[in-house]
Amino acid sequence: MPRRIFIGDIQGCREELERLLEALRYDPAADELHPVGDFVRRGPDSAGALRLMRELDAGGVLGNHDLHLLRKAARARRRAGREAPEELRDAEDRDELCDWLAERPFVRAWDDLLLVHGGLHPAWRDPAAELEGIDPLVRDERTGFCTLVRHCTATGERPPEDFPPPGPPFVPWFEHLPAMRLPQETVVFGHWARLGLVHRPGLRGLDTGCVWGGRLTAWIAEEDRLVAVDAPRAFAPW
Repeated sequence: MPRRIFIGDIQGCREELERLLEALRYDPAADELHPVGDFVRRGPDSAGALRLMRELDAGGVLGNHDLHLLRKAARARRRAGREAPEELRDAEDRDELCDWLAERPFVRAWDDLLLVHGGLHPAWRDPAAELEGIDPLVRDERTGFCTLVRHCTATGERPPEDFPPPGPPFVPWFEHLPAMRLPQETVVFGHWARLGLVHRPGLRGLDTGCVWGGRLTAWIAEEDRLVAVDAPRAFAPW
């Protein structure tokens, strides 16, 4: 069985991604790569990060920043003279990169694991079925929830803001997981740099804020092992 390697929010940090793959001793013949979403934006080389992931046939899921870029790029394609997204403006292959990115789903499910960018709605008993086949270019409450949620109520209402942390009835979305009774043992997610690394039974949170000057972190499922590299500086203001 190949190693499944889950990588936290890349956000255009291509050099850190390359160093992480080296630290992982990534073997394209034996390993699968699954970024948690937010491949792009804020970092210095979104095009390079996408190019590398496409070349390595990475899987992964879509994040909120990916959706922002894809929708902006689609509007530019439809309207002559409209500028392409800044992150891909100088990339001659930007259409191909966007097409590849748009093929990522919103959730990936294995028998033992489930991967999503932000989180899961407490009412979803089968997240893969809930999110299957949704066009990333079309705004949808379900995809908005799974790419943006941090706190929510037991019925899925989200607060106006997530920071500072809201009080009751809002709690971190994953506090509702026990009641959801998902068949998967573990949920892997990103999106929450302020929360930092989460490594506890049934949960792996991998957004360790590389673009903010933190770290880019990977989790190898078959070894239950974390590997991380430091960012040399912050690429975006906190």
